[in-house]
Amino acid sequence: MNLGKIRQILRAEIIVGNSLDRENREIEVCCACDLMSEVLSCVPTGSSCLLLTNLAHSQTIRTAEIAEIPIICFVRGRKPESQNIELAKKNDLVLLSTHFSLYEASGRLYKEGMPGV
Repeated sequence: MNLGKIRQILRAEIIVGNSLDRENREIEVCCACDLMSEVLSCVPTGSSCLLLTNLAHSQTIRTAEIAEIPIICFVRGRKPESQNIELAKKNDLVLLSTHFSLYEASGRLYKEGMPGV
């Protein structure tokens, strides 16, 4: 599923990473999790994964960096602070925000065929 479709399904706003080439980027799996140690143990390194989370702090950005997760979507309208946005830009991450809960965002993506990890 490409990023453009994911944004449409989640009605997500782009915080960082707005460019046409990214809209066509294919995402293979989704991980919906707030426990960053779980993300590190479950997401295959280098997979094209979307991380859905409630946590909008630097540990989330660092976890994505370590696990090579290219896209983070914060749920419930959360947005990271400016220093974390800069950290995401430095690591070439895409950050999104959706008003849906973690549960509903996961369900919407699953319904459209997005596999989880």
